Amino acid sequence: MYNARIAGLGFYVPDNVVTNDDLSKVMDTNDEWIQERTGIKERRHVDSEADTTTSMGVKAAKIAIERAGISKDAIDFIVFATLSPDYYFPGPGVLVQRDLGIATVGALDVRNQCSGFVYGLSVADQYVKSGMYKNVLVIGSEVHSRGLDMTTRGRAVSVIFGDGAGAAVVSREEDPTKGILSSHLHSEGQHAEELAVIAPGMGKRWVTDILEDNSPDDESYYPYMNGQFVFKNAVVRFSEVIMEGLKKNKLQPTDINLLIPHQANLRISQFVQKKFRLSNDRVYNNIMSYGNTTAASIPIALTEAWEEGKIKDGDIVVLAAFGSGFTWGSVIIRW
Repeated sequence: MYNARIAGLGFYVPDNVVTNDDLSKVMDTNDEWIQERTGIKERRHVDSEADTTTSMGVKAAKIAIERAGISKDAIDFIVFATLSPDYYFPGPGVLVQRDLGIATVGALDVRNQCSGFVYGLSVADQYVKSGMYKNVLVIGSEVHSRGLDMTTRGRAVSVIFGDGAGAAVVSREEDPTKGILSSHLHSEGQHAEELAVIAPGMGKRWVTDILEDNSPDDESYYPYMNGQFVFKNAVVRFSEVIMEGLKKNKLQPTDINLLIPHQANLRISQFVQKKFRLSNDRVYNNIMSYGNTTAASIPIALTEAWEEGKIKDGDIVVLAAFGSGFTWGSVIIRW
């Protein structure tokens, strides 16, 4: 058995900055309203066909591979997490393999939305620990802006989300005390429709709907979120799954050097921070600048924290996510 560690990190966000004031020009909202409820000041939106879910993932991956000190040809497997693939099928995993010019390795697509990167990291961890693969590329990438209802009707959801990508190379670690210590995954499908995009989907004969109906009043093509219900479940599940990981590794909240929660809502992160009595320097948030980038949020935040020197050798780093499905999970890492 090998251990697995994150050997390289990278992220990419579009240049196009969309502020709260920019959104107030297209919908009935304002900076104070958005910041009070979410903590978000701005987010990035793709502004041309040049940036896609795949292309942003490729850009983040190139940085991660270079920082891992390996060539692209050393990648044995690809895991790509997203809710916004370029195509209905195939998924972006194979497109990344093609665009990076990697040989015919396996490519797996993960559809766990906000928990996608945590799920993907868990998959990579198991592959590396079993000895099946040596270097696994894990990507989280999202283009939300092209699928949002950018009107007053959709403001409760549309102001939250941004575009971007993050990537990690997960490699073998000889020291059994370092790397990914454990991962913990859960789901509760009874609440699937509380945070969802119902269409397009084969359950709605979506091709016929789009070509023949094309009703502007059909909201099933836009994200729906039962905000208060999601918030209440998120704070409970975040706390549970973080404690599950700590107990598994005989750790206490005081052992956490850095918690990086999925950037869903700053108020959720602050609630969890208060529950675990963590000081501001032990929790990393960047939702203020990027909004909720779903599967990309943790790898973007993790990369930024590492770049800023907030993660040191031997630190206990905790990743935790909750989102649509409902799905949630945590990863405990000794850096």
